Amino acid sequence: QVQLVESGGGSVQPGGSLTLSCKVSRFTNCMGWFRQAPGKERDGVASMSSGGSRYYGEFVRGRFTISKDHAQNTVILQMDNLRPEDTAEYYCAAGVRSCGLRDRDFNAWGQGTQVTVSS
Repeated sequence: QVQLVESGGGSVQPGGSLTLSCKVSRFTNCMGWFRQAPGKERDGVASMSSGGSRYYGEFVRGRFTISKDHAQNTVILQMDNLRPEDTAEYYCAAGVRSCGLRDRDFNAWGQGTQVTVSS
């Protein structure tokens, strides 16, 4: 089973930036980030296939960037121009199926890191 540990969450003002990191025991076919706000469903934020294809949720496209650091076995989510509605618990996930933003395609999950955007 893949092990994933997120870090980098915190509080930031609207318009600010945060970088989330996910240290993994190994990369799988698809690495992704999801988020869940209280009382809401879990949403796919971004994912990246082993071939380098990237997928983004409509609500983050143009503001967030997913990447991998192979030397550090880390999946990175760079979040810019953050909005209050980005406030949520963010989860890193690993999947072996075709890559996308469906949470049922991911079978290993981190514990989550909280992101709060508020003035």
